Amino acid sequence: MKIAILSRSPRCYSTKRLRQAAESRGHRVRVMDTLRFSIGLQTRAPELYYKGRPAPAADAIIPRIGASITFYGTAVVRQFEQMGVFTLSASHAISVSRDKLRSMQALSRHEIGLPATAFVRDRAEILPAIERVGGAPVIIKLLEGTQGIGVILADTVKVAEAIIETLQGARQNVLIQKFVAESKGRDVRAFVVGDRVVAAMRRVAAGQEFRSNVHRGGSAEALDLDPAYERTAVHAAQILGLRVAGVDMLEGADGPQVMEVNSSPGLEGIEGATGADIAGDIIALLERQAQFPDVDLRQRLSLARGYGVAEFVVAPESPLVDRTLASLDLRQRDILVLSITRSGVVIPNPRGDERILAGDTLLCYGKLLTLEGLLPPTRPRRRTKKTPGARRPAGE
Repeated sequence: MKIAILSRSPRCYSTKRLRQAAESRGHRVRVMDTLRFSIGLQTRAPELYYKGRPAPAADAIIPRIGASITFYGTAVVRQFEQMGVFTLSASHAISVSRDKLRSMQALSRHEIGLPATAFVRDRAEILPAIERVGGAPVIIKLLEGTQGIGVILADTVKVAEAIIETLQGARQNVLIQKFVAESKGRDVRAFVVGDRVVAAMRRVAAGQEFRSNVHRGGSAEALDLDPAYERTAVHAAQILGLRVAGVDMLEGADGPQVMEVNSSPGLEGIEGATGADIAGDIIALLERQAQFPDVDLRQRLSLARGYGVAEFVVAPESPLVDRTLASLDLRQRDILVLSITRSGVVIPNPRGDERILAGDTLLCYGKLLTLEGLLPPTRPRRRTKKTPGARRPAGE
């Protein structure tokens, strides 16, 4: 297989390890500078050029897109996708994971532990937002940043307000996030490859530093990951559409709290801490997945008029509860249940004897008129009470 690794740093540890692992398995590998590509667009002929010439043919690519070139890098990956080349990390997934707000929005609709987070622009909303996430101290994060850059701990409401106003004045968008005190100075990095965690480590900050990034002097140790953390890491990566991801989690009192999902996680720290051959696992996944291109179900399966895809949670009062798929005769009614998600575990292509439980999430394809009869009734949303404007405590 001809594999192209898109990287601006051919000598960095991660790129060298991926190349070594691929070549040891008999593949032909070329490391290519992402910024040296140019894109050509015309009817039915998407084209890519590298250093002024037509890009060499590739069977698959491994994108290593740095935060500083996200826009152009994902455009290049997207062009490979349009040309039918398998990409280990999809352009859309890279874009979503790189934007902290967008990724948190995507995760928030699922059963994923998250630190309480707020995003505001109106100066008058800053204090209410800080209150909503639990009050000071709070974490303030730039929407794009890696290795702990752009992450600030504000000890008081007054300091938090001043920092946010300053950053917004400099046209920087920021998140306000609850400070998980019980996990101060440490976090868990789980490395997801495919549908499993292949290695995990706990990172501990140096001295009084609250950021545990190894690049900031933190230390790392191998970790035998608790099943709840493993399920959370795999689920978070799958929600964002990433086959390979570094999922950073805080060890909260209520369990794992996903802090960030990294689409281009480094290998050096975690391979060094765990001794795992993660590069080999990545290449093995590439070999298995290269023959299965990404398919957008909603676009492809909805082409037939009157048919579509629906995903819904089974309510306790639903007539589906405690019935087997076979007893519901869904196939005879032109409905195919693609998967059932139960307590964070996906049951793919469920059999007829699978019993539906309240709280299950069903992913179905079929006739829209029939699907409408399965969906829970739409309930009017309750109007939330307005949070009164917060007043500064005396002395602040």
